[in-house]
Amino acid sequence: MSTQNSVAIALTPGPTTAPAPAAPGVTHSKLDNGMEIVVIPDPRTPVVTHMVWYKNGSADDPLGKSGIAHFLEHLMFKGTKEHPQGAFSNLVAELGGQENAFTGYDYTAYFQRIGKEHLETLMRFESDRMTNLVLSDEVVGPEREVVLEERRMRVDNDPGAQLDETLQATLFAHHPYGTPIIGWNHEIEELSREDALAYYTRFYTPENAILIVAGDVVARDVEALAAQTYGKIPARAQAPSRRRPQEPPPRAVRMVTLADEKVEQPSHERIFVVPSYTTAAPGEAEALDVLAHMLGGGPASVLYETLVGEEKLAVSVGAYYMGSALDDTRFYVFATPAEGVELKNLDIALDRVLAKFIATKISEEDLRRAKTRMIADAVYARDSQVSLARWYGEALATGLAVKDVADWPDRIEAVTGAAITEAAREWLDKKRSVTGFLLPKEAVDA
Repeated sequence: MSTQNSVAIALTPGPTTAPAPAAPGVTHSKLDNGMEIVVIPDPRTPVVTHMVWYKNGSADDPLGKSGIAHFLEHLMFKGTKEHPQGAFSNLVAELGGQENAFTGYDYTAYFQRIGKEHLETLMRFESDRMTNLVLSDEVVGPEREVVLEERRMRVDNDPGAQLDETLQATLFAHHPYGTPIIGWNHEIEELSREDALAYYTRFYTPENAILIVAGDVVARDVEALAAQTYGKIPARAQAPSRRRPQEPPPRAVRMVTLADEKVEQPSHERIFVVPSYTTAAPGEAEALDVLAHMLGGGPASVLYETLVGEEKLAVSVGAYYMGSALDDTRFYVFATPAEGVELKNLDIALDRVLAKFIATKISEEDLRRAKTRMIADAVYARDSQVSLARWYGEALATGLAVKDVADWPDRIEAVTGAAITEAAREWLDKKRSVTGFLLPKEAVDA
């Protein structure tokens, strides 16, 4: 099992999380016990991707128990009453499949990719794991040490990860998005078997789960298999209500500087609090999505052309809208300075480029190019079963619907230049952000 994906979500910007255009014939149904089922037909190869998403993530960790969602993800591979530790993973490997799991701020998911004839087997094992997990102190203690070592390797020994963790905590001083997915070290050390079982009992229930199956399957067959396996698990109650403390309006420009002897290349990062696809007003998230692409979506973007191409102040630059989130989310702008360029000067240049972008009318040609590229990238992404299944899982786990995924291209097409300018003016206010400088230690000592 690898949890690399789970920690990467917390630490670094990545490719766009906007939904791909809906695949033909996608169905959405629900078992009597409340478990949702999404089937995405893909008959090109006799392979299926089987995913179970739970609508809980690190932002749902109880106060003082940070990291419990991620810790339980590890423990879910420790066996059940019927299948001892390693039996599920070994079977998947013997059948030529792959498996993994990941924890995000708003969800935890488990998935396998395997020949379609083994789908029922996957459902039997995964449904067993939903309700019959066996944990002992002999298992929990060593696995807690594994998580602590993971944190040491991925965060404590990585200055870039340390800076990003501090930026998130500064940006979200009240909302749990400010707490790292992997958890704070001192709280991980105190996580117990009882904590894990209490969290498991609360969240790992069919009424809190989403089954996503993509591949060479027919919806009615998948639903029948799901009824025979997951459908036998009784609902325990209504799905947990996720009411998190919300962040108060930001009022001050914030700056974080981290210097470390391990840093060889300085970097600049700025994160704004902005609405997500779930919390935004109609059309607002789509405008932010296109805005991110126009500002920093590649060599043709405004920031790249200006700061890298024309002014030679940076060697790389980008922007990223983290649109999939249950609550208000993040808009990243990041850059690596050219040799000899101080980060404070790069920061000033970034402010200047953003101000000019807001003050300049967006041309129809630039807007059309950006929207065409975004939709084309999403269409190409449909070639990956895992990516497509993940888009649907993220959408449903963060309060959206299957229709939102299907309608995404049309909503992107409807974005206007004026809406993008307004989104930039309203949400890319520096007071809504935290800026981070990552520097070599000698640069500060000098």
